[in-house]
Amino acid sequence: MEAGRQVFSVDLLDKYAAKGHGVITCMAAGNDVILLGTSKGWIIRHDFGVGDSHDIDLSASRPGDQSIHRVFVDPGGSHCIATITGSGGADTFYTHAKWTKPRVLSKLKGLVVNAVAWNRQQITEASTREVILGTDNGQLHEIAVDEKDKKEKYINLLFELKELPEAFMSLQMETASTSNRTRYYVMAVTPTRLYSFTGIGSLDTVFASYVDRPVRFMELPGEIPNSELHFFIKQRRAVHFAWLSGAGIYHGGLYLAAQHSSTDGDENFVENKGLLDYAKLAEGADTVKPSSLAVSEFHFLLLLGNKVKVVNRISEQIIEELQFDQIPESMSRGIIGLCSDASAGLFYAYDQNSIFQVSVNDEGRDMWKVYLDLKEYAAALANCRDPFQRDQVYLAQAEAAFSVKDFLRAASFYAKINYVLSFEEITLKFISINEPDALRTFLLRKLDNLAKDDKCQITMISTWATELYLDKINRLLLEDDTALENRSSDYHLIIKEFRAFLGDCKDVLDEATTMKLLESYGRVDELVYFASLKKQYEIVVHHYIQQGEAKKALEVLQKPDVPIDLQYKFAPDLIMLDAYETVESWMITKNLNPRKLIPAMMRYSSEPHARNETHEVIKYLEYCAHRLQNEDPGVHNLLLSLYAKQEDDSALLRFLQCKFGKGRPNGPDFFYDPKYALRLCLKEKRMRACVHIYSMMSMHEEAVALALQVDPELAKAEADKVEDDEDLRKKLWLMVAKHVVEQEKGTKRENIRKAIAFLKETDGLLKIEDILPFFPDFALIDDFKEAICSSLEDYNKQIEQLKQEMNDATHGADNIRNDISALAQRYAVIDPDEDCGVCRKKILTTGWDHRMARGYTSIGAMAPFYVFPCGHAFHSQCLIAHVTRCTHRAQAEYILDLQKQLTLLGGDSKKESNGALTEEESITSITPTDKIRSQLDDAIASECPFCGDLMIQEISLPFVLPEEAHEVASWEIKPYNSGSQMSLSLAV
Repeated sequence: MEAGRQVFSVDLLDKYAAKGHGVITCMAAGNDVILLGTSKGWIIRHDFGVGDSHDIDLSASRPGDQSIHRVFVDPGGSHCIATITGSGGADTFYTHAKWTKPRVLSKLKGLVVNAVAWNRQQITEASTREVILGTDNGQLHEIAVDEKDKKEKYINLLFELKELPEAFMSLQMETASTSNRTRYYVMAVTPTRLYSFTGIGSLDTVFASYVDRPVRFMELPGEIPNSELHFFIKQRRAVHFAWLSGAGIYHGGLYLAAQHSSTDGDENFVENKGLLDYAKLAEGADTVKPSSLAVSEFHFLLLLGNKVKVVNRISEQIIEELQFDQIPESMSRGIIGLCSDASAGLFYAYDQNSIFQVSVNDEGRDMWKVYLDLKEYAAALANCRDPFQRDQVYLAQAEAAFSVKDFLRAASFYAKINYVLSFEEITLKFISINEPDALRTFLLRKLDNLAKDDKCQITMISTWATELYLDKINRLLLEDDTALENRSSDYHLIIKEFRAFLGDCKDVLDEATTMKLLESYGRVDELVYFASLKKQYEIVVHHYIQQGEAKKALEVLQKPDVPIDLQYKFAPDLIMLDAYETVESWMITKNLNPRKLIPAMMRYSSEPHARNETHEVIKYLEYCAHRLQNEDPGVHNLLLSLYAKQEDDSALLRFLQCKFGKGRPNGPDFFYDPKYALRLCLKEKRMRACVHIYSMMSMHEEAVALALQVDPELAKAEADKVEDDEDLRKKLWLMVAKHVVEQEKGTKRENIRKAIAFLKETDGLLKIEDILPFFPDFALIDDFKEAICSSLEDYNKQIEQLKQEMNDATHGADNIRNDISALAQRYAVIDPDEDCGVCRKKILTTGWDHRMARGYTSIGAMAPFYVFPCGHAFHSQCLIAHVTRCTHRAQAEYILDLQKQLTLLGGDSKKESNGALTEEESITSITPTDKIRSQLDDAIASECPFCGDLMIQEISLPFVLPEEAHEVASWEIKPYNSGSQMSLSLAV
C-alpha cells in the first residue's frame, strides 16, 4: 500500500439522524437513499439525490413500545419493506417512495422478517416483481407489489426449513435470461448454514423442485452475533459473495452464466471458494468475531467493536483500520452495523444517533502488487495501471522462469520489459550462460513489441537474429549428419522458421548486410529465397539457371513485377537449357519484344538439331508473325533464313507467298528484306524461292530465266503474271518459246508440232513468225504450212476489221458536221407576254443597259435573255444573279470572273448577226470573247435553274435566310396592351 494514500475514508454524514424518534436500530441504503429504523417505530427516509427527507410512523394504532426490527430498500431506492416488533407481536409493512402512508402486509402477521432478496434485473420503480422474504421461523415467502395497486399482488410460501429449523438471517437473489426463460440463483444463510437454490422457470417452480431432492448447503459451525450474506455488484451483476459465519468469512466467485446444460437447476454456481479465518484478524490478541460485514470489489469491511478493519479479499491481510468520531451518547453502545449502497458505490456505518459514510478511493490501485506477491501473474497484469507496473510483473515472471532454467520462457517475458531493465542487461544474461536459443527468442519477441518508429533498433535486432539463426543452422548440421535427409529433423524445422522470419522482416533488414551474412555462412538456398523476397530477381534467376532448373527460372520471370529486361538478358541461357519451356514462356509473356530475343534465337539455331525435332525458334517466330502480326523486318528475316536452311522448301515458299501486310493502309505486303532473301536463297540454292522473289521484285526476265532452269511450267506461270505490259509479257513468252524450241531433242517434224502446240498456250500472244527465227535455217516450210496459213487468215481478218472501223469513223465525222450546221439554225418562239423567271418583268423589254450586255449578241433594243427547252426564260443578268446566289462559293466566283472578262472584251467583238457561224467561217476563227461567252453559257445555262440540280439543292436551305431577318421580325406577335383598349358604350 502506498504511504499517505488511504483507500477508505470515514466522514460523519449526520450526527443526529434519529430526529428524536428514539435511537437507530437498523439501516438500509440504495441509490443515494438511506432508510433508518428507530426504537420508537419510526422510519426516517433521507433522499440525498433530491435533497429530501421525511419520517414515517409505523407504531401508530399499536399498543405499547414498538421498535423497527429490520428495514430494507431496493437498489433503486423506491421500494421499502420494514418489520416492527413490540408487545402486540410483529407486523411487516410496505411503502413506496411516492406514498405518504405505509401498507401493512397482513398475510405476514406475526412473522419476523429478517432478510429480503430483490430481483435486481427486473425490478422497476412501479413494480417490485418477485421479492423473497426470509423469516425468523425458517420460511421463505415470495411477494410482489405494484405501486399503482396500493397493495400486494400475492404472498406465497416458497420454502421451509424442516431438518434444522433456523432463522433465515440474510438473503440474496440473482437472475439470468436464457432462451426466453429466467434462471434464478438464490442464496440464503442461517446462523450455521449457507443454502443455495437455482432453477429455471418461476420461483414457485424452482423451490418446488427441492421437495424431491436435497438442498445444497455449506455448514460452518460456530456462534456469530449476526450472520450476514452480501453480494458485490459490478455493472448490475453479482460478481462474488461473502458470508459472515461463525467459523470465518466464507467467500467465493459467482458463476452466473446463462448457458447451463441441465434443466433441473442443480448446478453449483460458486467457484474459487475460500474461508478467511478470524484468527488472522486478531494480531496476537484474542480472536474477536465481527458484528457486521460489507463487501467491496477487493476488500472486506469488518466491524469489530468501534472500528472497522479493512481486509484485502485476495491477500487476506488487514490494510487499514477506520475510526469513527462518535458523540458521547453513542459511545457506550458503539457502532451498531454496516450497510452498503451498491448503486452509488458507498458504504455506511451507524450507531444509535449518527450516520457515517465510508468512501472508497481507487481500491484497485495496488491490487497488482497483491496478485504479484501471490504469483497470480495474469490477474496482476489485468490490474496494472501503467507500463512500469507491467514491467514489474514481467520481470517477476522472467526471473521465476530463469531460476528454474526455463530460459525460452524467461526470454519471452524479458522481451516485454521496457523500463525496469535495459536491453543490454538482458542480452548479457543469456550470453553469459551461453544460451543462444534463448537470446534469439528474446530478440524475436522484442521485435514484436517494438514500435514501428524504432527503425534503427528494429534493423539491428533483426540482423542479430539473422546471424543467430544461421549459427543455429550450422550447429545442427555439425551435430547431426543425417539432418539433411530427415525431413522432420530440427534442422528442417529451424530452416522453415528462419524463412518465415526473413519473410516477416524483409522490409527492415538491410539488404546488402543480410546477403553478405547468408553468403558467408554458405546458405545459398536462403540467399536465393531472400533475394526473391527483396525482388532481386536477377540473383534468383541466375541461381536457377546454374542449377539447371529452367522451369523455376521462367516462373520467376513470369511474375508481374519482374523487369522485362531480365527476359532478354537470360534468354540465351534459358533457350539452350530448355528450348520448349522457354518458348512456351515467351508465348504467354505480354509486351515482349521479339527483336531483342534474336541473339538468343540465333544462338539456339546455330546448334545442330535432330531431323524430326521441332524447331522451337521457328515455332516462336511463326507465332510472332501470324498470331502477334509482328512487323519487325529482323524477325521476318530470321524466320526466312531458318526456312531456307531446311531441306524441304515448302515452308519457305508458303512464307514467301504469305502477304502479312495485306489489308493495312499504305503498308507493304511483306516485311522481310527481299534483297537479303534473294541472296540467302541463292546461297542455299532455293531456286523456286528465288523465282518467287524475282517476280515479287518485278524482275520478271530474271524470274523467267531462272525458272527455265528449274521447271518450264514455272517459267510459263511467271510469264503469265505480267498483265499490264503486253510487250514485256510477249518478250517473256518468247524466252520460254526459245527455251522450248532449243531443248527439244525429238525429230524435226515432232519438234515443230510441239512448237505449234506451245503457240496455242499463249492465247494468241505469239505468232508463228515470232518463233520461226528460233528454228534452224534448213527447216522445211512445209512443216509450218498450216501455222502460216492460219496466221495469214488472222491478218486478213484484222485488215478487214480495220477497213470497217475506218468507214465507221468517216461516217461519224460527216454526222458531226451536219449536227454542227443544224445547231446554228435552232430557234425558240417567245410569247410577247413571257415574264422573266427571276425579276418577273417582260422578257422582250426595251431600254436595257448596253453596258451590262457586253459580249452578248445585240437584238435590237431588247435585253439579252436565255430560253430553256422546258419553257422557262430569264434575262441574262437575272440568270447570272440567281445562279451565283444559289450555287456554291467557288462556282459563283468563277461566274463573276467570266462576266468581268466578258465585260472588258465585249466592246471589241459585237456582231450584227445572231451570233451563229457562217458556213465560210471555220471553227478556228472563234474570237476570245466568244470563247469566254461560251464558258459563261456552260456555267449558268447548262440546265434550267428551276428544273435542274440547282433547284434540288435548294431543298436543304432554310425557308428564311439570314439576310431576311427583317421578314421574321414582321411576323412577330406583339403582347396585347390592355391599357390602350378603348371601350364604346352602345345605346340600347
